[in-house]
Amino acid sequence: MIIDDMINILNLEIIQDCDRAKNFSNAYTSDLLSDVMGNAQDECVIITIQAHKNTIAVATLKDSPAVIICNNRTIPQEMIDAAKDECIGIFRSDKNQFEISGILYSAMV
Repeated sequence: MIIDDMINILNLEIIQDCDRAKNFSNAYTSDLLSDVMGNAQDECVIITIQAHKNTIAVATLKDSPAVIICNNRTIPQEMIDAAKDECIGIFRSDKNQFEISGILYSAMV
């Protein structure tokens, strides 16, 4: 799936744009960043409520093209700036992690 399709399917708010033609084949849902570091596949989309710049640091380690912040969390400017520097998209949803994960999974299988 490409990022642009993900944005449309999930009706995501674009906080920090990225290469919307970028392809990804997996996503990982966790609010524990050490779990993401240890278990997420490289180049996956990260689904979380962790809205801070450390999430972008982990996304960089995993070569993630995008992070989805759930529950309509406020996203600090330092996170947006870090994502811009690393060319990582930040998208927001008012849905929770379970809903976003389920919709995305259904669209990808």
